[in-house]
Amino acid sequence: MALIIGIDDAGRGPVIGPMVLAGCMIDDGVTECLIEMGVKDSKMLTPERRDELAPKITDVCKQFHVEITHAHEIDSTLNSGTNLNKLEAMKCARIINELNEGKEKIKVIIDCPSINREAWKITLLEFVENKDNLEFVVVHKADRDYPVVGAASIIAKTTRDSEIEKLKKLIGVDFGSGYPSDPTTIKFLKENHKNFSEHKIFRTTWQTYKNLIDKNPEEQKGLSDF
Repeated sequence: MALIIGIDDAGRGPVIGPMVLAGCMIDDGVTECLIEMGVKDSKMLTPERRDELAPKITDVCKQFHVEITHAHEIDSTLNSGTNLNKLEAMKCARIINELNEGKEKIKVIIDCPSINREAWKITLLEFVENKDNLEFVVVHKADRDYPVVGAASIIAKTTRDSEIEKLKKLIGVDFGSGYPSDPTTIKFLKENHKNFSEHKIFRTTWQTYKNLIDKNPEEQKGLSDF
């Protein structure tokens, strides 16, 4: 029976917290099971439904692997000249390398983070160790169109949500979702962007964060503390 790996991300855009990528490997025959379970793009599900589905998904997967990239790693990578798309390609490749034993043919389906699918695929392949047994499908909206990628999106999202809750408990403050569109997050950021440096929760390379520093030039000197 053919094997399929689906890969998707959660948390590319937040100014607080990690980006998470998940890869789920299944037998092709499990696809129908995922559909019957109600697996779909995580954005189309409530948090409660995602939490309900996540353990069921991992139960039916042959294997799965999660890559958590924390804010300070994102900052370090971007400050070194690597963009977020390349970082995600590197993390996707790490998932593939972890799941692929090179013994069976595997179709790898990825929800592409870049507008230029072909260019991003070329970047991805630079970091994949064993390609001989792999077939790649790199497309947009894969989490909507392929159940196995929808499954990966649910694992990525529930993992990131769990990581966010850990951060809130760590610092003792509810900062919302971590996304710039969240008023709770923006209020927290305005009041605390100089704080919690030891926990490195902020993506200081994000424009949302930089805008606050630009409004307070005297804080520029302390930016390296993050």
